[in-house]
Amino acid sequence: MTIRRLTYGDVRLGELLPWDVCGDNGALLVRKGYVPTSDSQLDALVARGFIDDPEYRDPVAAVAEPPSVVRLLNQALTALEPLLQRIVAGGGAVQAELEQVAALVRAAVDVNPEVAAACILHNQQAASYAVRHCIDTAVVALIVARAIKREPAEQQSMLLAALTMNVGMLQLQDERGLLTDAERSLVRAHPERGIALLRQAGVQDPVWLDCVLAHHENEDGSGYPRGLAGDAIPCPAKLIALADRYCARVSTRPYRKPMLPNAALRDILLEARHALDAQLGAVLIRELGIYPIGTYVRLLNGEVGVVARKGLNSTTPYVQTFIGPRGAKLDVFLQRDTRADLSAIRDVLSAEQVDATFRMDQVWGRAALP
Repeated sequence: MTIRRLTYGDVRLGELLPWDVCGDNGALLVRKGYVPTSDSQLDALVARGFIDDPEYRDPVAAVAEPPSVVRLLNQALTALEPLLQRIVAGGGAVQAELEQVAALVRAAVDVNPEVAAACILHNQQAASYAVRHCIDTAVVALIVARAIKREPAEQQSMLLAALTMNVGMLQLQDERGLLTDAERSLVRAHPERGIALLRQAGVQDPVWLDCVLAHHENEDGSGYPRGLAGDAIPCPAKLIALADRYCARVSTRPYRKPMLPNAALRDILLEARHALDAQLGAVLIRELGIYPIGTYVRLLNGEVGVVARKGLNSTTPYVQTFIGPRGAKLDVFLQRDTRADLSAIRDVLSAEQVDATFRMDQVWGRAALP
């Protein structure tokens, strides 16, 4: 098939469409013969639509695979793990290689930030928690940093800090059960131990080092290791702290179940009263949505699906449903606009409550190919 994006030149008000129009994941949007009757319908079709045009030949597609967010992030995961182990072992300079990992994360968010956010919930088996959590935190911190238009150089230092923020307690993150007193002491000391290890590895970037040192400081001065408060905490460190706490809550851990994403954001909102920057917390919720991308939901019509992309506001995302109202798995995923009465979200579900599995590319298309 020769798939291309629909353009304004292909469609006119009051005229029949000569093709079926699909979304980027292959789901049918409108059938051949559909007649658009308003500018908003035209805009929606052009924004989301693809057609099979036998006369179209894409010279790039013939020689290059479409970029996949999942592949880029998995490459970052694979590359990061040995680098962190090398830092812990005192194995010499790693900055150039860490910059390559940061470039993979940045490229993934460039391709599709919504798919990158979905990977936090749906790509959890790709690496150990200790490594995956660093990549997840980098993704969320970058999304928020871009939303508030932080300088590119600062974003780069922040990404590198997120990737290495827990190098001072690397093995401890995958331990099971309650911490011993000695382990709790190690947790409290890991920011300072982390920057010592990074300096030993040749890192001299002050923003990078300050972020690693300050990513557990709180707005009210109750954090550690220095008890900084308010403006004394660097903004990129605040972004890492915000992303760190959200990603930790929604991730599967060896010793506890993940929180529902909307509940994790509610916790962030509560923490913003004392521990986190309230304005940055509001931006996080705006960027991820009240129902973050990848959240399992049940609709009022009984269908079960996953939040696929943001809607016009944070409470009404677009959902791809894959279980029908009677509990049967659907052969074709259905896109639902949750602004519609019967398609409104009724419940948020955990993965355990959803009796079905799907591939990420079935929901997010080529950008989520494994």
